[in-house]
Amino acid sequence: MPYQNRRSTYTTFILVFVIIKVVLNLFAISHFGFQRDELLHLALGDHLDWGYKEVPPFIAVLAKVTTVVFGSSVFAARIFSTICAGLIVWLVGLVTVELGGKMFAITLACLSFIFAPAFVASDYLFQPVVFDQLWWILAVWLIIKYINHHSVKYLYILGAVIGIGLLTKYTMGFFAIALILGLLLTKQRKLLLNRHVLGAAAVALLIFLPNLIWQVQHHLPIITHMKTLQKNQLNYIKPGDFIMQQISVNGIALFLWLIGFGFLLFSFKLRKFQFLAFAYVLIFIFLMEMSGKNYYIFGAYPMLFAAGGYAFERWINVKHTVLRALVVCLFTLPNLVMFPMLLPVLPLKPTLTFFDFVNKHTHFMKFITVWEDRKNHATSQDYGDMLGWDELTQKVAKVYYSLPPEQRKNTQIFADNYGEAGALHHFGKQYNLPETASLGSSFTLWAPDNLDAKYIIYVDDWGGKNIARLSPVLVSYKKVGEIENPLAVEKGTGIYFIETKPQLNIGYKKELAQKRME
Repeated sequence: MPYQNRRSTYTTFILVFVIIKVVLNLFAISHFGFQRDELLHLALGDHLDWGYKEVPPFIAVLAKVTTVVFGSSVFAARIFSTICAGLIVWLVGLVTVELGGKMFAITLACLSFIFAPAFVASDYLFQPVVFDQLWWILAVWLIIKYINHHSVKYLYILGAVIGIGLLTKYTMGFFAIALILGLLLTKQRKLLLNRHVLGAAAVALLIFLPNLIWQVQHHLPIITHMKTLQKNQLNYIKPGDFIMQQISVNGIALFLWLIGFGFLLFSFKLRKFQFLAFAYVLIFIFLMEMSGKNYYIFGAYPMLFAAGGYAFERWINVKHTVLRALVVCLFTLPNLVMFPMLLPVLPLKPTLTFFDFVNKHTHFMKFITVWEDRKNHATSQDYGDMLGWDELTQKVAKVYYSLPPEQRKNTQIFADNYGEAGALHHFGKQYNLPETASLGSSFTLWAPDNLDAKYIIYVDDWGGKNIARLSPVLVSYKKVGEIENPLAVEKGTGIYFIETKPQLNIGYKKELAQKRME
């Protein structure tokens, strides 16, 4: 007889926690400005294709829908992320119910998830990571639903979810493989003998196929992208660093998901779902060995929160109401200490005051304000990446419109990195600026074939060193501005007005051709 939770599905009760998550995100949704990566993703939406240098096409489609339906504000850009964050909480509750949990388990799992630092910080920005988390937990819920109810519709929906997940972030492929291997290591391996599993796999492949074809046509840029990440960023992530990051990213909720992991692994009550624990171990080991970024594995934690909630409900009798309340407080309230530093629920000035207090009075939390330069700053690097973009565009526009009309016609704009290019693309529409050229990230795909204007407004992200490097192919150059916001990661980024020689375009075309082949 298929498993059935004999009590309510608790849908209305779970909705309470969904509302809490959405409301918290709404408090933060418009504060500060666009984050660097958000500007890139919005630019992708204006250049729809089946793939890009660093991400599959799902985020670009959402960007297009966002701008057409909701507009171009920061609030508009983060609407889908906020909805998605609420859906993840919803699925945490549903997975808890499918495991056999009731109201206390749901409360503990959902609240701990809502206030866990990893998900506070990652589930409001317009980035693929929040959507990736959604597909992972949805995939888990569908497998559990199939095991509990034996309806093949869940397998085919699972296939569609994996396909869409692969169009969102390629890490879905790693998680799908981890789930399959986890099933093979347990008695649930019989699930894989079902012919409908092949049908579900065919659905996933069919959905993913256009991006796969695009990758082949463009010389597999995902491989080049991963090699670049490995060289510039991932190479510095040691296995010990990855382990410590996973221990710390969920704050006090560490103990909840660890207990959930242990319950999935050893509990007789959850023996049908033991494969989820093995899947977590496998994806953990893989990403650790690949020097993956800590957030690559975030999608695996919601299922462990659900299992942890169920475990505590089994241990603490319903009569012990006070003890249950204390456990909920234990796994949520301590994480509130970091809340304003992870989610911009406060305006900028109070946020700075909060950071200043933490830096002066707590030593163990100073790491939050350490940037890639290994120095302490007034805010976190994520917040610093939300500042200075509008200032950059205003100053570039001022330079552009200070030129005589004839000179303006023979002027191009060039930016060194995708953040600057994304800002000029997005905010430049307000000033009717020409399209910015850049060889940063996916901007290479639609960069002009020539950089042959006589004059260029050049945004140099390397303190003038790039301009100095280019000086042999320039007639002249002059610094005409820079980003001055002291809180911005891009503080000091220079704006130069240059007069070019023909050799500049020769070098540009050579570099463009090389990057398009990567």
